[in-house]
Amino acid sequence: MAPSNKDYDWLGPGVYFWENDALRAYEWAQAKAASGAYDDPFVIGAIIDLGNCLDLLQRENIELLTDAYDSLKLLNEQAGTEMPKNKDPKTINQGDKLLRFRDCAVIRHLHEIIEDKHYNDPESEDYIEPFDTVRGLFVEGSPAYPQGGFYSRTHTQIAVRNDTCIKGIFLPRGEIGS
Repeated sequence: MAPSNKDYDWLGPGVYFWENDALRAYEWAQAKAASGAYDDPFVIGAIIDLGNCLDLLQRENIELLTDAYDSLKLLNEQAGTEMPKNKDPKTINQGDKLLRFRDCAVIRHLHEIIEDKHYNDPESEDYIEPFDTVRGLFVEGSPAYPQGGFYSRTHTQIAVRNDTCIKGIFLPRGEIGS
């Protein structure tokens, strides 16, 4: 499986999976096929060991992201460059900011900091192991009902950075999307 490495990949580079949502994965595959990116949309399942996971559903990991953002912002200010911005695609899902340039840049920067032995000394008691996977909740779509806080396409995704975390793949049972 080929990892994605686009500048707008919201969880940074990796092989992307939807967690427990084959229907949402299939909807995405259908949209990609309709755009001409793929010929035949389908979904595979995977058995994934998250390993050392940057789980963005846990507060301490959000704090790491905040620190990485502050560091990246300072670097951009020193270089006289603008921070990347999350954007809507030109044609779909206005308001969802599906092109996550800023999020990707912050996560990439966090990985760079952690993988730099000058800043993250393996002998230090504050050492952070490099992350094998990144897991996050993506709020997307229209409200499920008026004035509600749940959205029609909200999903959890995992970006696998270390391919040894993918223990196996399979075809899901039954039909998806029928």
